[in-house]
Amino acid sequence: MTKLPDYHIHTLSNGIRVLHKQVPHTKIAHCGFMMDIGSRDELPHEQGLAHFWEHMAFKGTQKRKSFHILNRLESVGGELNAYTTKEKISFYASVLENHFEKAFELLTDITFNSTFPGKEIEKERGVILEEMAMYLDTPEDAIIDEFDAVVFQNHPLGYNILGTRESVSGFTRENFQVFIERNLSTDKLVFCSVSNWPIAKVVKLAEKYLGHIQSKIQPRERLLFNSYQPQTLVMEKAIQQAHCVIGCPAYPLSDPRRLTFFMLVNILGGPGMNSRLNLAVREKHGLVYTIDANYATYVDTGLFGIYFGTEKKQLKRTVGLVLKELKLLREKPMGSVQLHTAKEQLMGQLAMAEESNMGFMMMMGKSILDLNTIESLNDIFGQIRKVQANDLLEMANDTLREENLSFLQYVPN
Repeated sequence: MTKLPDYHIHTLSNGIRVLHKQVPHTKIAHCGFMMDIGSRDELPHEQGLAHFWEHMAFKGTQKRKSFHILNRLESVGGELNAYTTKEKISFYASVLENHFEKAFELLTDITFNSTFPGKEIEKERGVILEEMAMYLDTPEDAIIDEFDAVVFQNHPLGYNILGTRESVSGFTRENFQVFIERNLSTDKLVFCSVSNWPIAKVVKLAEKYLGHIQSKIQPRERLLFNSYQPQTLVMEKAIQQAHCVIGCPAYPLSDPRRLTFFMLVNILGGPGMNSRLNLAVREKHGLVYTIDANYATYVDTGLFGIYFGTEKKQLKRTVGLVLKELKLLREKPMGSVQLHTAKEQLMGQLAMAEESNMGFMMMMGKSILDLNTIESLNDIFGQIRKVQANDLLEMANDTLREENLSFLQYVPN
């Protein structure tokens, strides 16, 4: 067992890692499984299968029907949930501390013992098709996902996590079984928890519920992305407002420059109302209600994107203002006061995010799977404090060149 400043890690004999952070005084236990499996691990005919599995985990196991799964924690005031991303699937729960074992056992059951009943597959197929329709009716969500396909083209990172109507309509129990068999490895799966329980009690539970699981360690080669070509795509839609995403690939999560780039993106269009894009486009000109910039990291690449919605007649002007802000980042180094403020803002945002025990639990699992370590806030703050104005300037010129950008626009027809 390893004891590190804010958490413990214990590896079972089958390769499953148990991560735990003890938080005195809290009455809530957050726990969950995180697997290094996502939509990018699907074959072309499997698009949407990882997300469908997320749904089906709640629909029956060898000893429980759907109702018993859903009622197990809800009846004691707890919450059971799941999510799927490009590279991760997670099943997780939050309960009063005295129901921690109940949550652990249930999560183990749905993760390892799902039976994928045929009738439930048919019902959930309809649910997912409705989810897909709802998403397509929400252009601010749809355009961000569709931008992945613009940047990554036919690479698995460009697949929509929900899949396509055609793929979702054809899945059978065998598809789930084959996908799980191919992708699930005990060394690429972690159980993480945050509660006031001591690590010894958590490890005892882990041995009880996970110790019997057979070790399965198999190599998996993800198709790397290395073929970007900038694209511009304009699509007419039956909508009232024009929507736009501008972006390009960026640094992968293993790149030491990613934190500096995250800081650059935060300055440009982070959650603060004082972001450069918000001040220039919303506050100064009143052209948008929302404008932001985001940066997602993957094992082999990253994705930078700016999103906004505006009137159709203001679209060209708004794009011009965005490109002007990017040009300023490339040409004008930040002053010392601006740089200090940007560092303090980012450190404050990160510290507040870590105040969430649920958020910390999720972060632990992802970080161990991706980097095999968990950086402390003090280490991250140290890296932020070292960033210089020229570092940001060089990074903007390396990544945010106008000729390197892709554009996706939805315009009212």
